[in-house]
Amino acid sequence: MRDEEIIDLYFRRDEKAIKETDQKYGRYCQTIATNILMDELDTEECINDTYMKAWNKIPPTKPAILKAFLAKITRDIALNMFKATRTAKRGGGTINELLDELEDCIPDNNSVEQSILSKELAGIIRCFVRDLDEKDAYLFTSRYFYAEDIASLAGRFGMTRHNVTVTLSRLRKKLQVRLVKEGYLAS
Repeated sequence: MRDEEIIDLYFRRDEKAIKETDQKYGRYCQTIATNILMDELDTEECINDTYMKAWNKIPPTKPAILKAFLAKITRDIALNMFKATRTAKRGGGTINELLDELEDCIPDNNSVEQSILSKELAGIIRCFVRDLDEKDAYLFTSRYFYAEDIASLAGRFGMTRHNVTVTLSRLRKKLQVRLVKEGYLAS
């Protein structure tokens, strides 16, 4: 079923929308949740919450790209679940590792000013990723949006783990330079 037809089912409040969403994007959302949560039951709960949130947001929201809309919901829910259950055994430390890797680029300030600037930061990062070549954009997004591990990225691109790590380090430094240039970070 085409995305437009699925969205139309949501707008008609037809419960078939959830079934069609699951058939088309269930595995995709499950991969995102599993990469973050590393727990089958938490992943299942996350996917159910994703469908509930999509049901509650559509309408009034009419997503331009349903796949991206669902990915963002899944990722946000999974990260919130991870934070709520932050333990060493869950996630194998992957999320902590990702946050540590990005720590130099994106400071953690919980001020009101920082909250206001978060949308600006998201825009800068989107532009940064769009300006990268396809391979670098894929590596960056896969690692820092979808929380994929270094080994699977290395396998997918026929690279060594070391090469992936070095490439990601170089990309983080480029992001940091971009954020300084944009006035988001002090040099």
